[in-house]
Amino acid sequence: MSKHENLAVFDFGGSIVAPDGPDVPFLRKFLAFLSKWLESNPSRRAIMVVGGGGAARAWQGAVRELTPEATHESLDWVGIMATRLNAELVRALLGPLCPDPVVTDPTAEITFSGRVLMAAGWKPGFSTDYDAVMLAQRFGADTILMLSNIPQIYDADPRTNPEAKPIHRLDWNKYREMAGGEWKPGANVPFDPVATARAAEAGLTVVAAAGRDLVNLEKILSGEDFVGTVISPD
Repeated sequence: MSKHENLAVFDFGGSIVAPDGPDVPFLRKFLAFLSKWLESNPSRRAIMVVGGGGAARAWQGAVRELTPEATHESLDWVGIMATRLNAELVRALLGPLCPDPVVTDPTAEITFSGRVLMAAGWKPGFSTDYDAVMLAQRFGADTILMLSNIPQIYDADPRTNPEAKPIHRLDWNKYREMAGGEWKPGANVPFDPVATARAAEAGLTVVAAAGRDLVNLEKILSGEDFVGTVISPD
């Protein structure tokens, strides 16, 4: 999967961790899964970046309804705080596996002393996808596991188009054509355009897959055939 197989970078959509509130059954299963993966090899470590999920959508929606003229920056800050809440939740659940503070600035000095490093939103104009890219570069990983509530990237929105077809592999140029080039707070795209530009420039690979399918996630981590979409430099 990666030239640094002992470091996994998980870019979790907030809709997986907290769609409307914390998804306790999933969190219980994922924590058991992650603990088992780490225990099977003492040199393994993980970076986890978490999105804002239902809290971000609800709180940003309230701002848009009550203050339609609200700036993108103010909406971004609302979403960023939701990501930090979710990250603090997961960090608390990880206990001694994650002794370091949640990373909120991927450019600052970072201590990674435990088995898991948690990260959340940084600043307006950048999504948690971008944070995942920066941390992957910083710690030498070449692959990001983008885990959301869809199993693959499609050539159209499957929620509105029954003819939408899953895409198994594409390069960054093709993905940029699909996702566009402008970041908008709360945008519902698989991997945001700003992060896309940096990931493409860095030559990173992103694997998009269903976050709740832990059997499939195990296959990804083990290098077996899996259901998902690989976005790569070529």
